[in-house]
Amino acid sequence: MNDSELNFKHSYILGISFISALGGYLFGFDFAVIAGALPFLREAFGLNAWWEGFLTGSLALGCIVGCLLAGKLADRYGRKPGLLLAALIFAISSLGMAYASDLSIFVLMRFAAGIGVGMASMLSPLYIAEISPAHVRGRNVAINQLTIVIGILVTNLINYTLADNGPEAWRWMFGLGTVPAVLFFIGVLWLPESPRWLLKARQDERARKVLSAIGSEAFAAETFSTIQASLKGAARQSFRAVFEKAVRPAVIVGITLAVFQQLCGINVVFNYTSTIFESIGADLDRQLFETVAIGTVNLIFTVIAMWQVDKLGRRPLMLIGSLGLAVVYLVLAGVLQLEMNATVVSIFVLMAIAMYATSLAPVTWVLIAEIFPNKIRGVASSIAIVSLWIAYFILVFTFPILAEILGTYGPFYLYAAICFAGFLFVKHRVKETKGQTLEELEQQLIHR
Repeated sequence: MNDSELNFKHSYILGISFISALGGYLFGFDFAVIAGALPFLREAFGLNAWWEGFLTGSLALGCIVGCLLAGKLADRYGRKPGLLLAALIFAISSLGMAYASDLSIFVLMRFAAGIGVGMASMLSPLYIAEISPAHVRGRNVAINQLTIVIGILVTNLINYTLADNGPEAWRWMFGLGTVPAVLFFIGVLWLPESPRWLLKARQDERARKVLSAIGSEAFAAETFSTIQASLKGAARQSFRAVFEKAVRPAVIVGITLAVFQQLCGINVVFNYTSTIFESIGADLDRQLFETVAIGTVNLIFTVIAMWQVDKLGRRPLMLIGSLGLAVVYLVLAGVLQLEMNATVVSIFVLMAIAMYATSLAPVTWVLIAEIFPNKIRGVASSIAIVSLWIAYFILVFTFPILAEILGTYGPFYLYAAICFAGFLFVKHRVKETKGQTLEELEQQLIHR
């Protein structure tokens, strides 16, 4: 089957991919809003290093719950209901943070926001992978990363604009998240259910209709039969099933890549921009300006990654990014230790963002969405992404404490070592997946 048979369907595929990926936008919002709000929250709630780390990391604790919930929902009720619930949680939690009267309520609402982020972080790329033909799957899943970075950039711009509105500006920063959450909810109502889930749920006619909307009749018939074959004998899967010998290698790779994407340290740069630049004497305006610069570079290099992920491939991008980050971190630690001026620090911070945005950021999500067999994809993806959020919590919780003990520069030496270890893991354990259907990848896993 040649690609031309699918051309007239591409606008539809892109449309449903972008709508699903709006979950990524909300992910980007809740992830980035803390960077601009943190200087205000320190004053409003009198945060010390421990509480600063816990408040920032409470999002991740909610994400863990959200992933576990999403995994069960995705396999039992389908991908679409989970996306709708995530949108609803986003809207309620944004208002809850905006109106929080004390620290405990704010942390509870940020935890709730994390549940929505966790659900979307699993379900959006999973859904896109399952509705996309093999030759554009990497690009389409990377759309989710694109919407994340757009969410980060737009949020940083809004935070920068609101910063002069007094000590209560942080309430507007969080409350405005309700608008994209409502738009996401409305968009998801229009989405079709995943054809792979429909076949697993024995809703064959609905699956045929969705596949026919995605591609030609020949594509629909061929994909229908290959999915059916891969699901032969499938039953509802438990968490124990993902550690069976046949699928264990894929699960180990998925979990390790998810943990590495966080412990590589880049989210310290995203979440603690103000802390990093404050340590070298930059004022609040410069701190918030740097969040906008970071968001802009992140967006530009994510677009480059989308262009390359189905051309250059997943593995080369991961190798370049992990080794490149290790080198940049070593230099960044040095310039922070020497307390060089903000412009020099900014150059190396932006280089680190560029490396991450073209490699670990989008490619990790692509690989997690595609390396697991159809029978256990929902549960296995949730385990990998739970591992990701546990690692994120450890990273952002420990940074203020480590920075207080070692200096702001100290943790970056550790992150450089982690990136080099990640490079070795990718080199020896990660296989290329570009251009192959999900069912072809599953067959390779079975016969490995």
